[in-house]
Amino acid sequence: MVAPTGARRGKADHPALPITLDEIMAEARACREAGADGLHLHLRDAEGRHLLDAGAYREALAAFEAAMPGFFVQITTEAAGRYRADHQRRVALESGARAVSVSIAEMTVGEAARAAPAFYVTCHEAGIAVQHILYDPAELDLLARILPAGLFRDPALQLICVLGRYTGAAGSDPAAIAGFTAAFARHGIAPDWALCAFGPQETACLRAAMRLGGKARVGFENSLWNADGSLAASNAERVRDVMAAALC
Repeated sequence: MVAPTGARRGKADHPALPITLDEIMAEARACREAGADGLHLHLRDAEGRHLLDAGAYREALAAFEAAMPGFFVQITTEAAGRYRADHQRRVALESGARAVSVSIAEMTVGEAARAAPAFYVTCHEAGIAVQHILYDPAELDLLARILPAGLFRDPALQLICVLGRYTGAAGSDPAAIAGFTAAFARHGIAPDWALCAFGPQETACLRAAMRLGGKARVGFENSLWNADGSLAASNAERVRDVMAAALC
């Protein structure tokens, strides 16, 4: 999966970072040709700010289906400091998306925790595939408490494990993947898991994850650099870099 935009970076960070829907769609086509199987979609408002809006997502998803039929598109529900959990839940349920990424930490802030179990059950019943974001291995314990046991232990449980942060000067370390896989083993689950990683070590981290049976999410949302330390020209170049690493 390619994550070409994210919620925070802009043209000042990289002139090829796609902001408008037309730019994102053009980048998605290039990334599909480079080997990406799907898109992690972030939208921006007229000022370029992170946008969670069910109507805007419906329009974007319809545009993708018309232009790239069958291409997998997952929407984000990331708060990015702008949205509350109740708004995030509504967007997930009302956007028409068949796939969403959701942070268990964001869904359980304060009073939101009481609504979280019903939200996940509603998504399941509606056929909305939720990929649960884990920023730390300990968040798997939280997910186990919130999800019904049947959903938590389902082999189709989707997780995306996050290595590093936007503000982390050192970026990500492939060795940190062990904390997540150990958490899977501790809970006795074998989920459908993926990894995203920040900084120049993105390719190395994704290569390590794929060797352990995980999937990869790559793109300018998380890193602008290729494995050799060079600044990537585009998201498609990052996809090709990771594809090459996977074959090594």
